[in-house]
Amino acid sequence: MQRRWRVGATAAMAAALMLTGLAGQAHGQTGQTGQPVIASVDLTGVVDPIIAEHITSVIQRANDDHDAAVLITIDTPGGLGSSMDDIDEAILNSAVPVIGYVAPSGARAASAGAFVLMSTPVAAMAPGTNVGASTPIGLSGGDLADKVTNDAAASMRKLAQTYDRNADVAESFVTSATSITAQEAYDQGVIEYLAATQDDLLAQVDGATITLANGTKVTMQTAGATIDEEPLGGFFGFLHTLLDPDLAFIFFWLGLGLVILELIVPGHIFSGTLGTILLILAFVSFGVLPVRIIGIALLVLSVVAFIIELKAPGFGVWGATAIVALLLGGWFLYDRAGGVEVSPGVLIGVAVFAALFFGLVVVKALSLRHTAPVQLRPIVGTDGVAIAPIGPNGGLVRVAAEEWQAIAPGDRIREGTPIHVISIDGLVLTVEAITAEHAPAGQRVPASEGGDPA
Repeated sequence: MQRRWRVGATAAMAAALMLTGLAGQAHGQTGQTGQPVIASVDLTGVVDPIIAEHITSVIQRANDDHDAAVLITIDTPGGLGSSMDDIDEAILNSAVPVIGYVAPSGARAASAGAFVLMSTPVAAMAPGTNVGASTPIGLSGGDLADKVTNDAAASMRKLAQTYDRNADVAESFVTSATSITAQEAYDQGVIEYLAATQDDLLAQVDGATITLANGTKVTMQTAGATIDEEPLGGFFGFLHTLLDPDLAFIFFWLGLGLVILELIVPGHIFSGTLGTILLILAFVSFGVLPVRIIGIALLVLSVVAFIIELKAPGFGVWGATAIVALLLGGWFLYDRAGGVEVSPGVLIGVAVFAALFFGLVVVKALSLRHTAPVQLRPIVGTDGVAIAPIGPNGGLVRVAAEEWQAIAPGDRIREGTPIHVISIDGLVLTVEAITAEHAPAGQRVPASEGGDPA
């Protein structure tokens, strides 16, 4: 058996190596035809460790394969400084020229995205895009310590000077949270190319001699290049998509609602577990996005106000306070200067959901929870009939045209025996057989099992 396993493992390894060799040969043959290869990767959404790892690996593979260039298409509101640093470092140390391209129209390279664009030896933007707003923002709600801001400004200036760009304008991205359009960036010497499409950009770049961060001069060969798309992938793409300003806000409130539902109406394990997971995802996103402390404080206030409202009947002053705090908390949750915000539609939708959920659903659940059970018709003291044998471990009776679970503490009661209800515990009746002396005149009473026939 062990020998068979070794043979199978050896065959599997050989097959894997063969497939790897064929893939590498296919990639190499693309380059051997004389047609340049450009590795293309997107920087969209929040700059987080997931996208940073993906981009740095693409740059490394492009260097290993000696590709003609790496094209990073940028549309980001910013993100983690540590992830931005990883991307910048990979770009600055790449022997393959990296092209930064803010596209399509409507895209932006804000905050960390501006640093990534400035770190590329070829910077380009599509019309209708913008770049800038890179002032460091922390949980304090304002600028970080002066030394941190000054360090970021110095880094931005150094990147611009590396490629002979307008360092003053680039530095203003940090010091003044300046954001400029693609045309302004081109006119002011912040970028080298203004291109409406990717093909237009590659046509413009072809034949240009550029200088890499290490001083090496490279002549670009991009005309007719084969574009090797490098998608993030299903699972990691899903995780990256979760780190979205709107989704983080929605997850926070949906998770909160589910957790409170579990507390109000215990037993819904699924809702409590799902709510906890959504809250964790929300706080992970809050850790990546440029969150402001004033927004967090207002959201916490809204939670407290909703909980206080649950203690009082109706939807009163605390409920109104909670809604106002929710709206303001969503509005001030992120640094809007960096292009990160909760969209108005999502903000209003969550506020309406929260109002309906807490004002109607949760209040109704609380009222039902504190309402004494209503007995529609008296059961104790009534008579019925056993429709299945009844003993101490249970049986079945019919009382008032309804079937009930029942127990008989005494002798076992036969099917068809008239019974009398002694007590009720939840939905289980305690019964006794109606004996001959208690039976109405003319009624024949079957005997209990173990007793004398009537």
